[in-house]
Amino acid sequence: MTHQRSRLGAIGENLACRELERLGYAVVARRYRRRGGEIDIIARDGETTVFVEVKTRGGSAYGSGADAVTTCKRRRMVGVALEYLARRHAVDRPCRFDVVVVHFGAAEPRIEVFRNAFTTTE
Repeated sequence: MTHQRSRLGAIGENLACRELERLGYAVVARRYRRRGGEIDIIARDGETTVFVEVKTRGGSAYGSGADAVTTCKRRRMVGVALEYLARRHAVDRPCRFDVVVVHFGAAEPRIEVFRNAFTTTE
């Protein structure tokens, strides 16, 4: 089960990257890991650094992918994002947090991009 889930997640991340690139984002990094957590995709949208959480769903048994980005997950992402920006001396640059949800159903996968899905104050 875990192998299937990680495989589905990897497929979802690949589809998310393609969709972001189609929308004009430039993917900078994938699976950026630090002690405090992981960010699935780091991209640029113009001058803005975008930290992206990807949620892939094979069905609706566990709710929507957007619902799965909990307050705890948001805090971890913000911490890792701040560390990423500090390492690159880019803390003064604009940034935002997007969520991409990939839904697999009977037909083609449906991809939803939630721009500015949450802020650092949530």
